[in-house]
Amino acid sequence: MKKLKIITAFIVLGTMLVSGCNSTASKVAVEAAEMTPVDSYYTKEIREYTDEGSIEEPVATYESDDGLCVIKVMPSYYDITLDYEKGSRSEVGKAYGSLIRENIPYFITTMEPYLFENIRGAYGGSFEADAVQKRIDTLFASWRPEYQEEITAFAEAISGGSHGIVEDNNLSYEEAILMQMIPDALRPTCCSALSLWGDKTTTGDMITLRNLEWNLGSENQMGMINAVTHMKNGNRTVTAISVLGLFDIISGVNDDGVFAAILDVGSVQSEAYVYEGKKCYTMELRYALEEFSTARDLGEFMVGESGDFTWCHNLTITDGKDAFCAEDCVSQVVEKGMGRSILRDCDTPILEGISWDNEDSLCIVNSFTSEGNQDGFTGVSSNVIRFAKYNEWVKAKEKFSPKDVKDLITQEIVDQYAVQNVHGAGSAQLILVDYHTGSVQVAFSGPEGVVDKPDFIEVEKLGR
Repeated sequence: MKKLKIITAFIVLGTMLVSGCNSTASKVAVEAAEMTPVDSYYTKEIREYTDEGSIEEPVATYESDDGLCVIKVMPSYYDITLDYEKGSRSEVGKAYGSLIRENIPYFITTMEPYLFENIRGAYGGSFEADAVQKRIDTLFASWRPEYQEEITAFAEAISGGSHGIVEDNNLSYEEAILMQMIPDALRPTCCSALSLWGDKTTTGDMITLRNLEWNLGSENQMGMINAVTHMKNGNRTVTAISVLGLFDIISGVNDDGVFAAILDVGSVQSEAYVYEGKKCYTMELRYALEEFSTARDLGEFMVGESGDFTWCHNLTITDGKDAFCAEDCVSQVVEKGMGRSILRDCDTPILEGISWDNEDSLCIVNSFTSEGNQDGFTGVSSNVIRFAKYNEWVKAKEKFSPKDVKDLITQEIVDQYAVQNVHGAGSAQLILVDYHTGSVQVAFSGPEGVVDKPDFIEVEKLGR
């Protein structure tokens, strides 16, 4: 294995590349592009964060006649409650789809063009509707029956009876299904995560940070439809943090305090996309959050299922006692001897040539990191730089509070043209879980895009 060299120069000098998911080569600036020199990569904007998150109040509330769906319009996001205790899966799905279509119609005209941007990206610019439909049908068939039931009803309701993969400013039944499988079928995700505990936090309790780097859309469409969805279902209750209208898990926490979120992992072997005989890891992650009460049990389940997923990926998984990275490797990569699935923790030996110099902590970027696994660092400067930055930042401070973690993740200037940031122009959501107080806080990137010092809003309280 090629030895990597992660040195401070990467952090001090930076590397000229466009932020993006698993870029394998630097991109040269267009000659006509104007570049503005900066005297520091770190923001001079001052924001006095506290450990607590701010609290937003709804400006409007919509409720279905049967009470199965309630949508609160908050200043920065939508707060949704889906009540599976009072209705069937199909009834809840229908209530949710109908409520959006009747009361938030701009969601449809926002999501549909965003979805087509993702389709074109997945197919290299042009696509055939039949090819997209085949992918939808195959992956839909892999979903658990209860998810098929609720999402079928949702799609029927929100589409108003329209069908087809056609860009017409309406959201068809098929498009409403496809938007539930963006990471599995189209894949625009990046991300990083950090967990600290024990001697590395002021209370000794765990703090988990998740930086969701996602395709915001050409018009920052995702920033217009941020959502926190409370799926109320007894001891299977889950809160999903993503966007309006989604049932899968991009980031989520259950009522036992298990937090889990997806991170893309690209293949240095340029593996072909395989969906025949595969299933959606975002839907299986939802099932795991509904079923398991510890990070270890959830992680072991996802690692055990990993061969059948569509893409290699990482999962950050924490519960206040343990922190793991599920390095989920798909079967075709395993069979070639190019990777393996493993539940990595802070004691797992890591790839030769990269260093993590901090105890009581775990860092995750867009590569497998365990020793002997597929190497997504060599030749991938984005992973090298971000891992090195986190290492230096965590090493620079003895103990962290939630306030300190907020300061850490927001210290860079976001808009630096082509410098590889941790908190960059694609950081759609910064999620912080403070296990000492149970506070789950999110900094949402809004219609204006990513800002240097966003507000952290409390969206959930564990144990409440």
